[in-house]
Amino acid sequence: MMSLTRAALYAGLLLWSLAPQNTAHAQRRGQQPAFLPNVPYDGRQTFVRVKYQLPEFGGGGFRGGRDIPWSHDYPRGERHFTKIVGELSSTRMRIDASNILTLDDPQLGKYPVAYMAEPGFWRPNDAEALGLRNYLAKGGFIIFDDFVGDHWITFENAMKKVLPNARLIEMDLTHPIFDAFYRIKTLDYDHPIYRGYKSVFYGVFEDNDPKKRLLAIANYNNDLSEYWEFSDTGMFPLDMSNEAYKLGVNYIIYALTR
Repeated sequence: MMSLTRAALYAGLLLWSLAPQNTAHAQRRGQQPAFLPNVPYDGRQTFVRVKYQLPEFGGGGFRGGRDIPWSHDYPRGERHFTKIVGELSSTRMRIDASNILTLDDPQLGKYPVAYMAEPGFWRPNDAEALGLRNYLAKGGFIIFDDFVGDHWITFENAMKKVLPNARLIEMDLTHPIFDAFYRIKTLDYDHPIYRGYKSVFYGVFEDNDPKKRLLAIANYNNDLSEYWEFSDTGMFPLDMSNEAYKLGVNYIIYALTR
């Protein structure tokens, strides 16, 4: 493992080598991205984004079908992130592709880490709740990202359906996930889009015991993937993007080594 100082500097340099300095292809809120086909499992760590059903309003779909919350920051967020993980660690990371799966898809069990954007709109049906319950019980780890304020209510209700007895426990820097690769020095983040909301990290633990395996982590009042997506554009300060990458790398390393 390289020193933290050298790794941090290396990460900073990588942010500017991720992709051409061009924001034309970046997904914008209100636009539907072009979804690429899934790739077959080949043993490498592949970024898996969770797809979920959306509520319908007036027969026109969510926001008239123009916005898909679970797809936010796709595909640039995961492309940039997987390249960083592959460059900074020995993880055999697939950087040329990612997959989109539902929670009740049997293929999900092949991948140890899953990511869900905007869980404030997630209302799992019985099959999806069972799928995630089984996935976590078999050793899977899920990251919830990009939700704020009263979106917590929907997320909490969804998790109660998945794991009725589980508690969402606020985490602090003493947990090993914040020292799994990088030593995270603070959890006080002020996301430029979520200003005025205190960022909080919640965990779901086996048997509700923080000393046992962490099953899920929720980046509440935060949006790590937003930093990943735009890290090559100068939209956010470099140090903020670096911190988002450090947390993401720690999540992957923790999940693959526990």
